[in-house]
Amino acid sequence: MPSWGEHPSLIPPLDFSFCRIGSIEGGAANSTAPRRPRAPPAPPGPAPQQQQPGGAGGLPPALEQLLVVPAQLRWLDLSFNRLTTIDPVLTTLRALQSLQLHGNGIGSLAEVDKLGVLLRLRRLTLHGNPMEEQRGYRSYVLSLLPHLTSLDFTGVTRQDRQDAATTRAQRGKKKGGAQGRGTGCQAPAPR
Repeated sequence: MPSWGEHPSLIPPLDFSFCRIGSIEGGAANSTAPRRPRAPPAPPGPAPQQQQPGGAGGLPPALEQLLVVPAQLRWLDLSFNRLTTIDPVLTTLRALQSLQLHGNGIGSLAEVDKLGVLLRLRRLTLHGNPMEEQRGYRSYVLSLLPHLTSLDFTGVTRQDRQDAATTRAQRGKKKGGAQGRGTGCQAPAPR
């Protein structure tokens, strides 16, 4: 039988929620080891030392220590930390299907643009971040990530898809104008 890291369907979820992480690459004071809810029981003996995301070296080395093939990680929970941006290192995790970033301090909707490369992402949580207060938040996120089936623990509806298509079309018009030329996606103005 293959071990946890040898077969993609056996990759365990990693739960770094409530670890006081302020940045994935920067320091994270008092962070704790990730919870692995579906991991098999550990063998008797001393627990292995695990590097923390946000500690010396950040998330990639921690994933390399925890998983045989980090690029196959499908579920990552970074909720209820102190993140203020979406670190580009998350875009290297192309197999991610579920990413939980709720309860952080991410203020700019433009940060979501970085997640556009995660084509397998189906479930995303961002509620509880300051960006959620901006007008058009849900439509903006879904216009950038049309493959999502769930946003903020709520299923994506037909109406959500229509609103996202309208937002996408509006962004396309702005992009073609003098203001938006060459700047990529523009987040809606705050309320």
